[in-house]
Amino acid sequence: MNAGISINNTVSRRIGLITYIKKYWFIYLLVLPGFVHTIIFKYFPMYGILAAFKDLKISRGVLGSPWVGFKHFTEIFWDPYFYKVLWNTVIINIYNIGFSFAFIILLALMLNEIRVGFLKRIFQTFVYLPNFLSWVVFSGLVITFLSPSDGPLNRIIASLGQEPIYFLVKTQYFRAILVISGIVKGAGFATIIYLAAIAGINPELYECAYLDGANRLKMMWYITLPRIKPTIAVLLILSFSGIFSSSSNFEQIFLLYNPAVWDTGDVISTYLYRSGLLNGQYEMATALGLIFNLAGLFMILVTNKLVEKMNVMGIL
Repeated sequence: MNAGISINNTVSRRIGLITYIKKYWFIYLLVLPGFVHTIIFKYFPMYGILAAFKDLKISRGVLGSPWVGFKHFTEIFWDPYFYKVLWNTVIINIYNIGFSFAFIILLALMLNEIRVGFLKRIFQTFVYLPNFLSWVVFSGLVITFLSPSDGPLNRIIASLGQEPIYFLVKTQYFRAILVISGIVKGAGFATIIYLAAIAGINPELYECAYLDGANRLKMMWYITLPRIKPTIAVLLILSFSGIFSSSSNFEQIFLLYNPAVWDTGDVISTYLYRSGLLNGQYEMATALGLIFNLAGLFMILVTNKLVEKMNVMGIL
């Protein structure tokens, strides 16, 4: 009796699922290309992780290469340069997150306060424009701006009677250059997200606050900021999850750095590029990528828990 009821329930669920898919077939059709792309280019290549545990022979492939266990991981953890790269990655990303978050939130609030439509459009265009430039173009502009021979900044320094400064080969300046250039290029996209969140706030809240005598500063502090807190939390989680990403800051740093600043500017992505592609240490690069991806997953979980402690919904 119970078996018959269970079979009938299973059949009913399957019929209901088929009916649901037939009803919304067009939506599933729209999702299909992205789903196929994810399976082919994200899940199928995962078997390559095995290279981290093998002595890779190109002629024999990943599956046919001899197994060496944790040999490559041991070599990585005994390499002093690994810890330098790890420190550079963490400190550069912490600087980026700390300074960019504060600046971008303030910028979005300031743009939202501009009441003259013409001026607001001009400022928004000025802020958004760098986001539409590739890092190849933007890094060329940075290099030109900081050029010791004809860069505008060094011309100002020379006009003050000082010697030109080779900014891009000085380790004490390189991290600041990365942070500032990253903020200038990425601020436009982030402000769009915050402005969209601000636009969703009920205008009646501002009207009530105005009637109670609140000024614009108090409205920003007590109305705007608390209501964009979920957006801030999500972007914060995504930012921390990218600290240990194998592609984090790659284009920016690769196009701006040189051997003179490797001590302060070499990060995971550039180190993986050199060790994996240029030096042919595919097993080492795969092991490094696996270590840092696991670290990135850990950062997502920790940041998500911290955000939930702030009474804000996380992403998990």
